[in-house]
Amino acid sequence: MSRYLPFLFAVAAWAQSNVVAVRNATIHPASGPAIENGTLVVRNGLIEAVGASINVPADAWVIDGKGLHVYPGLIDSLSKWGLSAAPAEPPGRGGGGGGGRPSGAPPSAGEGSTPNIQFLDDGGPEDRPSNTSWVKAADLVQPADRSIVSARNAGFTTAIVFPTSGIFAGQGSAVNLAGERAGDMVVSSPAGLYISVSSRNFSAFPGSLMGSIAYVRQIYLDAEHYKQAKAMYAQNPRGLQRPAYDRALEGVLEAPRILLPASRKVEVDRMLRFGKELKTPFILYGATEAWRAAGSLKGANIPVLVNLRWPERDRDADPDAKDSLRTLETREMAPSGPAALAKDGVTFAFYASGLDRAADVKRAVKKAVEAGLSKDDALRAMTLNAAKIFGLDDRIGSLEAGKIGNVMITDAEWFEDRARVKFVFVDGKKFEPAPEAEAAKPTAGRTE
Repeated sequence: MSRYLPFLFAVAAWAQSNVVAVRNATIHPASGPAIENGTLVVRNGLIEAVGASINVPADAWVIDGKGLHVYPGLIDSLSKWGLSAAPAEPPGRGGGGGGGRPSGAPPSAGEGSTPNIQFLDDGGPEDRPSNTSWVKAADLVQPADRSIVSARNAGFTTAIVFPTSGIFAGQGSAVNLAGERAGDMVVSSPAGLYISVSSRNFSAFPGSLMGSIAYVRQIYLDAEHYKQAKAMYAQNPRGLQRPAYDRALEGVLEAPRILLPASRKVEVDRMLRFGKELKTPFILYGATEAWRAAGSLKGANIPVLVNLRWPERDRDADPDAKDSLRTLETREMAPSGPAALAKDGVTFAFYASGLDRAADVKRAVKKAVEAGLSKDDALRAMTLNAAKIFGLDDRIGSLEAGKIGNVMITDAEWFEDRARVKFVFVDGKKFEPAPEAEAAKPTAGRTE
């Protein structure tokens, strides 16, 4: 029994201590160059110190970092991990904010794909169809969802999660991937409003891409009028009829930014013009043809979320069917898009789009690196850039004193095939993935 005492004492010390120190490790802070033989200290869920000459606190539980690499926890910038399906909403005549019924199916990835959207059969613009802008991802998070564990085992500590059903799908939230209650997981909410403009249903309003864009435009015109009417009434209500409350427009006005879909170059050009017309901060997501569109994005000062699910031939496709030259070119060149964006100074971040297995995520990132993206830029696209895009770089995304203790520790450089996640810290809480956990089948749906 005595030979187990040191282990038991170590476990007891960890249980009683809120301080962790990793020493003699290679630290990749994302905000600067790598630190050899560095030390990282996390206290009470926050990073207390990081550097090459840091004293280890006497009350710390110490991890010997020799041979280990320490990174900021990975961030998925557009995800559905941990989300339950949004509840169906009844129609609401007269602009009362009732609207489309979420299908619960996330958009699929790949060139030319569209989300599975359900519309009201008898609704028009006044019903705000397919608009659930008031729905918040923070209210849908299920802490026990298996996709959270799978993602965390892969080194992800934060996800910017969004409802994705409908044209105005709902408000995203930044959530840390650990916690007994959803409220403990939320880092920031709302993070932005997810918008889709594709439709397969041509028998009901809006019924087409042109109709969807016109609908989004009209919603923002209505929102501006609604905002002005509320302000006028608040300033001098006497003698004025009060504006009717419209939760659909309230949700639109609440969003700090919107996400617009743009996978092909023509869509990037279209959405750059459309986003500016809406006069609200916006982000583009998809970017399958970023290698073609980098020139359009250069100088636009618009951030981009890049889908890591690179286009590939459908496994069920007719083997005798011949793909177009453009399709073949897109499959070949898509992984070079991030390098083109980095060269032109475009701020971008990656999202996993259902690639929950660690090996698949790493393989996709490595394809971008092999196509010309530097490892430093790739790391930032998985961490600090995602935080910056959503205004969260003051709390997550890099290893700096004062930030949340979200950390990934691997037994080799993360980009190497042999590297395995040894420890993950979320809000300073330690998790140790089982060896077989990284090969687990993903359970969450993917986003476009």
